[in-house]
Amino acid sequence: MARGPDLVGLTVLALLSVKPSHPYEMHRLIVDTHKDYVTGLPRSLYHAVDRLAGDELIVPAETSREGRRPERTVYRLTGEGRAELTARLRRLLEEPGPDARNFHAAVSLIGCLPVREAERALLTRAAALESGVFACDTHMRNLAESGLPRLLVLELEYERVRCDAELGWVRSVLDRLGTGELTWPSRGDDTLGGPDEEDPAL
Repeated sequence: MARGPDLVGLTVLALLSVKPSHPYEMHRLIVDTHKDYVTGLPRSLYHAVDRLAGDELIVPAETSREGRRPERTVYRLTGEGRAELTARLRRLLEEPGPDARNFHAAVSLIGCLPVREAERALLTRAAALESGVFACDTHMRNLAESGLPRLLVLELEYERVRCDAELGWVRSVLDRLGTGELTWPSRGDDTLGGPDEEDPAL
């Protein structure tokens, strides 16, 4: 398994959770849906496909050829791949970190999770962000009492503002989920939508 978030691999798993595809089609979808956190295309995509296939998270489903073009291998997601997608995506949603691209990617692909699981992950993130805001406040207060010049703790101010702003946004998403304003696509939609909550496969 690849270490770290592996955003390219995560995106491949997410796209294949919608339908089997060949790498060229996945490349086009990444560009068309503006998943700008995916860098190094197309090489990074083909490397991710090779890694995931080596880990048996995806498998070839068929090969096709159009005219004189090279053969294209269509890949599909395995059961292990679906479980890996869920675990990776949930972890990125739950755990705040210094690299904003990770959360950007997780939000972009959040529809791959069932709505209640996505909600639980965001609640976990909100709790972590609340703790981050509290820790920043405590640290700044202690430093102020020590007489340290405010100029030397600007990074703490920035981190506090960043955490608070993200917390506000996460809470707004949770509110919209609670009121039904934000809805999840059904399994049959050709989007990165998770399965309906009543899906027996859950």
